[in-house]
Amino acid sequence: MSVPTRKPGELPIQASQVRVGLHVRLPLSWLDHPFLSSSFLVTTEDQVREILALGVEVYCDPKRSKVMPAPLASAAAVDPAHELELTLVRQRQEAQRQAKAVRVKVMADMRAKLDVVQKQYMSAAEQTANAFKLMGARPAECVGVMREVAAESARSLLADPDSAIILIADKAKSQGEVAHALSVMTLSLLLAKQLQLPEAEIQLVGMAALMHDIGHSGVNPSILRNPARNRHEEAVFQTHARLGFDQLAAVGAAVPQGVAEAALHHHERDDGKGFPSGLKGAAIPRLARIVGIANRFDNLANPVDPRTAVSPFEALGVMWAREKTAFEEVLLQTFIRTMGIYPPGTLVQLSDGRSGVVVATAPPSARLCPQVLIYDPDTPRREALILDLADPETAQQLKVLKAVRMQERSEDELDYLLPRRKMSWYRGNS
Repeated sequence: MSVPTRKPGELPIQASQVRVGLHVRLPLSWLDHPFLSSSFLVTTEDQVREILALGVEVYCDPKRSKVMPAPLASAAAVDPAHELELTLVRQRQEAQRQAKAVRVKVMADMRAKLDVVQKQYMSAAEQTANAFKLMGARPAECVGVMREVAAESARSLLADPDSAIILIADKAKSQGEVAHALSVMTLSLLLAKQLQLPEAEIQLVGMAALMHDIGHSGVNPSILRNPARNRHEEAVFQTHARLGFDQLAAVGAAVPQGVAEAALHHHERDDGKGFPSGLKGAAIPRLARIVGIANRFDNLANPVDPRTAVSPFEALGVMWAREKTAFEEVLLQTFIRTMGIYPPGTLVQLSDGRSGVVVATAPPSARLCPQVLIYDPDTPRREALILDLADPETAQQLKVLKAVRMQERSEDELDYLLPRRKMSWYRGNS
């Protein structure tokens, strides 16, 4: 990891000048000191001793400090008791370095997993984009490609019982329809897995989700992109459900009935206020109900107008608190349980004041402890810390204080944590 250099306004001081109330920054990599951050406000005498034992010159930030550095003491006789204390501290620091080395390996594995999944995402995106182009002239071929993408994704998900949702934020901006299709597919698969559906039905869920908006091809793009449609435009938009059903039904037996029905009914609501048929409750096909939940979640997190986007954490809150009557309650509860308290893509503030973005869900045994990529403008994003808050040692020092909204963070922070702002949920074969 990069070692930060002195910044404007900072003062170099000796370790012996550090005291409680001073804001310091250590000129060391994260692996070479015992703290969770290289820049922090000193709050305890134990921290003072830890810094002294490091034996390095540190940087002080007067503007962020509550006190001035201690005077530089003149050379004095060595205190054997003090030297013994520092020796013990250094021994403890060495043990902490070794423990950190293990955590660095975990971070490296996480980055490698992200890289693999991103490559798989781009491959699936390319296949899906090409398939969409074939729907008009060669619909059977389009359906075949979609079936294979969905089947491979389902097999991957089922092969890993501890699979987590991975946030891929560095995808191409031009993949709007494709990104939405893949996102809804992955979210639907995760819900289907949580429901413990048979593998054959899970694959159907994936195929239905991937093709749920196939009818968009028959609607003017200006209407699809308009978040403030008038009554006439909304009526035209709603035709995409019937258009998609007709397109899929025309392919014949290659499209299972449930897949075509999901395209037709994924905008129905449990309370009967949806479209196109105003179906209620159990009258809505199960595949359509599953896809409908995933579709709504992704539309909240990734709307046509990005200025109205909410965090994944907020999206779950909206669906539960304001829109509960639109969904079968048990399905919605299961989806929320699947996504976790802090879904990937959620911006969070940690208990030490730092901020970050959740990049992987927490395990069921520690739902409040996700993996978080830490915002640190002094560290390149590629080298940013990814802290596993479920790790016992980390959990003793750090926790999520709260989820925060994108509108509350600076542009620099958002560029660092969510480079593309548009999130895609994709579970790869890793």
